Amino acid sequence: MALDAVIHQPARLQIMAALCQLKPRTQVDFGFLKEKLGLTDGNLGAHLLTLEEAAYIAVEKTFVGRRPKTFLSATAAGRRAFAAHVAALQAILEDGN
Repeated sequence: MALDAVIHQPARLQIMAALCQLKPRTQVDFGFLKEKLGLTDGNLGAHLLTLEEAAYIAVEKTFVGRRPKTFLSATAAGRRAFAAHVAALQAILEDGN
């Protein structure tokens, strides 16, 4: 098993971990992830774009009242990729014993 280069970057790994621990199709808003992970708007936005381009997350932009909101969720492909990445990490740990 190989590590996933898209997910392996620390901020993206945290984003995927945060989204994959939710029930499938559950969304969180941008502000939630920003606060949870302690990232700046620009840093989080750049990592989300990379994950979206890989089809690992879904991004929905809408309005709540008059305010724009961005909602995020892990896709089925993203959940599979994250699970495979975790399995690859576990295999590395097991090889060390």
